[in-house]
Amino acid sequence: MVLILPTRTAARSRVARRLFSTAYTPTHPYSFHIGVSFAPKPPVHYKGEKTKVPFPSDGIIGSWRNKMLSRPKAVATKECGEDFFFHVDMKNKSGVSFGVADGVTAWLESGVDPALFSQALMFHAHRYSRSAWAGEPEVDPTLDYAEREEVEGWELTPYECLDLAYGGVLREKLVDAGSSTACIITLNSCNGLLRSANLGDSGFSIIRDGSILYSQPVQSHFFNCPKQLTKLPPPTGKRFTRACVDSPREAETYKTQLCNGDIIVAYTDGLSDNVFPHEMVEICSPDPLLGESDAAQVQSMADRLVIYARECMAAKSRVSPFERHAARQGMFFPGGKPDDVTVIVALVREIEA
Repeated sequence: MVLILPTRTAARSRVARRLFSTAYTPTHPYSFHIGVSFAPKPPVHYKGEKTKVPFPSDGIIGSWRNKMLSRPKAVATKECGEDFFFHVDMKNKSGVSFGVADGVTAWLESGVDPALFSQALMFHAHRYSRSAWAGEPEVDPTLDYAEREEVEGWELTPYECLDLAYGGVLREKLVDAGSSTACIITLNSCNGLLRSANLGDSGFSIIRDGSILYSQPVQSHFFNCPKQLTKLPPPTGKRFTRACVDSPREAETYKTQLCNGDIIVAYTDGLSDNVFPHEMVEICSPDPLLGESDAAQVQSMADRLVIYARECMAAKSRVSPFERHAARQGMFFPGGKPDDVTVIVALVREIEA
């Protein structure tokens, strides 16, 4: 008998494979309800911008993109600009994985569509997450080693997911270049554990009992220049002096135990630059007109956050978070900041035994 030890498929993936039994049905005391909403910024033409060529709708990424964008929502927009997102159940309903990405607009000046990078990044994050476990693969504890089936699936952390997804973008032939921030989160339905990986100024907040429990700090090189994953174009002799090339290794990770009723809001900076934390908490309160439907409540929260963020963008007489951040740097930027905005809201429910 030859014992074959599991190996790492890549030095940076560090994905651990473990055994499980398909006949075993574990208990999942936590469930999660997901709402998603998004809207693009008003159209602006940039010097050097070229005609955008999206992923073909009959291709793998293009068809997946269209499916994600077709999700029902109250905000009457069909695109999310240079932002994108994903959400998916993980293997054997062991949890959910979701994330947001914000393509860096400055690439338009070099004739590059940054939406392709963010869409591809979220596609590959979705692809890896759906085949992986939110925690340790669930093994039937009554079985002997010899009775267990062959290895199937692996535990995937958000940090590993971000790393693998970035590798997928670097190999993607239809993405010539670009950059994006990213925030990826997993919620474990077995133990209620939240884990995250964040790079840049996208982020998330956890709301518990009507107050902010945690908000992901922004990672930036300097004001309005967030850390970002980047793919440089093939060598042409042209220098991209403004490009920032950061690594998934620089992503900040976080984990915490969730409780029944917790609300997690993941967002691009189109929300955080225009909506203050206390306003987010107020908007994420239940709507009595929607009754007890958790699915309807979280979708309403996501829609209301996007609608309010867009209203704030257009309000030049209102002080915004972005205006305050700019003032700290000695800059004057009155009112809201027009931008794409994407929001994912997750509501935690703990099933009583």
